[in-house]
Amino acid sequence: MLELLMEHVEHAGTWRDAIDGRAPDWDQFLAGYTAAVDWPASWTWRELADAFPDAVVLLSSRASAETWYRSVEGTVLQSIGRIAKYADPAQIPPSESRPSQWADASSEHLVALGEVFTRMGSRLSGDRDTVMASYERHLAEVRATIPPGRLLDWQPTDGWEPLCAALDVPVPDEPFPHENSSEVFRARIAQAMNEPSDGAPN
Repeated sequence: MLELLMEHVEHAGTWRDAIDGRAPDWDQFLAGYTAAVDWPASWTWRELADAFPDAVVLLSSRASAETWYRSVEGTVLQSIGRIAKYADPAQIPPSESRPSQWADASSEHLVALGEVFTRMGSRLSGDRDTVMASYERHLAEVRATIPPGRLLDWQPTDGWEPLCAALDVPVPDEPFPHENSSEVFRARIAQAMNEPSDGAPN
């Protein structure tokens, strides 16, 4: 998500189309990448799993749906509307008033970015119980679809070992990072939007 916001807003139209069922040539679009994580890539997990049949599928989850929802509520749900508004071209500010990474972006790219976040908002719409039920369905669908030998069912608290074993790489000689806390996420979104960060803990 942050790479789309901070570095490659020009990819927004491709992700929007993929979410809508018009997949790109994945080999060409993801050339140079070794992994696709976070949203919007996670929305196209079936297509990516089919396109890259030898890839490990990482299903990252939390201890409970409620724990996951608290995290989303303190991060993503606070940010969606601020970017989804760009789906309306009238809401796109002039170049000199935009965040620096979007100064040269075309209106077409920013509209597509707004549409990507609009679709994210639709997926996460509803009351707390509805959204948590959707999360549980997603976990169940991935577990039912991806063979156990290919699926890594993982939580951040599991640390390096199962992740490195699945990828057949050495375990780093350093602590597992904890870099995407609610506070850090909100600060990064604020930076992306040229807004002050509240820095409030979740």
